[in-house]
Amino acid sequence: MLLRIRVRLPDRPGSLGRVARTLGAAGADVIQLAVLENESGRALDDFTVSWPSGVSADRLIAGLDAVPGVTVEGLWPTVEPQGAHPDAALIGQLATAPGEGLAVLVDALPAILSAEWAGLLHLTPGKLVHTSPAGEGVEPPAVGPVRLRAFEAPDGTQCALAPLKGVDLAILVARSNAPEFHASEMTRLEQLVFAASAVLGDRLTLLV
Repeated sequence: MLLRIRVRLPDRPGSLGRVARTLGAAGADVIQLAVLENESGRALDDFTVSWPSGVSADRLIAGLDAVPGVTVEGLWPTVEPQGAHPDAALIGQLATAPGEGLAVLVDALPAILSAEWAGLLHLTPGKLVHTSPAGEGVEPPAVGPVRLRAFEAPDGTQCALAPLKGVDLAILVARSNAPEFHASEMTRLEQLVFAASAVLGDRLTLLV
C-alpha cells in the first residue's frame, strides 16, 4: 500500500538525505517527494512511500522522530494518480467527455490530492449529488463561508472547498486522520476547478 508522510525538517544540507535513509531503513520505498514550503530555515515535505499492507507504520514514525530536528506532522493512506502529469491528463479527459466532466473531476481528485473522497456539493440544500466511490453514503459537513478554503469538520475530517463559478455547486474534498490541506494543495485544487470550468463552459449549468 501507499502512505503519505508529511515531515517538517531543517532546511540544511543532509537533512533530506537523513529522512530518506531513515525511511529506507524502516522498510519504506520512497515513491515521490513534494516540497510544500521552505522558509525560515525549515522545510515541509510530503513523502509518498510504498509500505507492506497490514504492517504497522509505528516504526516509521519512531524512526523519523529520532532524527534531530525532524517532526512528523501526519501519516495517512493514499492512492497516487497514474501518469507523470495527472493534472494535464485530467483536463484532457474533461475535454474528451464534457458530458461527464464534473463526475470525472470528482472521481480523480482523491488520488491527485491524497484524499479519502471527493464530492460535488449542491450548495443550497447542502447535498452531495455525486461522490467518488469512497464517499458514497457520506453526509457532508456544513461548509460555512462559500469560498476557496480548507477547514476541519466537527468529526475531525479535514476538508477542502472550492466553489464553481456561476452555479450553485462546489467541489468538496475530504480526508480523515490526516493534516489539514496545505496552501499548495488548495492552489492546485483551485487551478483544477478553474480549468474544469473553462473546459466545460456552458455545460456546467446543464450538469446541475
